Amino acid sequence: MKVVGMLMVSALLALASSFATAYDPSPLQDFCVGINDADSAVVVNGKLCKNPSFATPGDFSYSGLNVPGNTSTQLRAHVNLITADLMPGLNTLGVSLARIDFEPNGGLNPPHYHPRASEVLLVLEGTLYAGFVTSNPDHRLFSKILKPGDLFVFPFGLVHFQMNVGKTPAVAIAALTSQNPGVNTVANAIFGANWPINPEVLTTAFHLDKKLVEDLQSQEWVNPS
Repeated sequence: MKVVGMLMVSALLALASSFATAYDPSPLQDFCVGINDADSAVVVNGKLCKNPSFATPGDFSYSGLNVPGNTSTQLRAHVNLITADLMPGLNTLGVSLARIDFEPNGGLNPPHYHPRASEVLLVLEGTLYAGFVTSNPDHRLFSKILKPGDLFVFPFGLVHFQMNVGKTPAVAIAALTSQNPGVNTVANAIFGANWPINPEVLTTAFHLDKKLVEDLQSQEWVNPS
């Protein structure tokens, strides 16, 4: 019985380990340039990849992050996220990059989280107020005013934000630990869900008046991209 018990424990540990490493696994080859044409691809490491013999330098490069994004939006900010969809050579490498532009005096990348990535933010221009909130039960806020050259890290899966508190435009670069980090903007998910969440749920959860909840649900919720 002891042997059986040890085997069961070992199996559970192995299963837990497989869950812990289930996202963006380490590649088993030099690269896997993503491709949609099955006739010109080979399957390597479980992915549909361009035949390495046909890979080009263009698969591993992207031009355009020097161009400011359109910040004429409700949030007065714009996120240009570069994933494997725009830069095929990122496929299976577990990284992506974003440029974030903010208008002066309040341009906002609103509270959101990445379900598949941690993030490191580098401020290039302007002054940003950035922070994240820890999970239950503490909900601790870690925040800081960032200047050009400053870095700030947002841990995996935690709600975080950035806002331009300066009088000039701000620019930041974000590096994320997934080729497809995903993003879930908190307000959009709660008040802009499709179909709408029952107002009674939100009234109780957020201690809000039902009319206010219904008004929030009737508004247009946009993403900073």
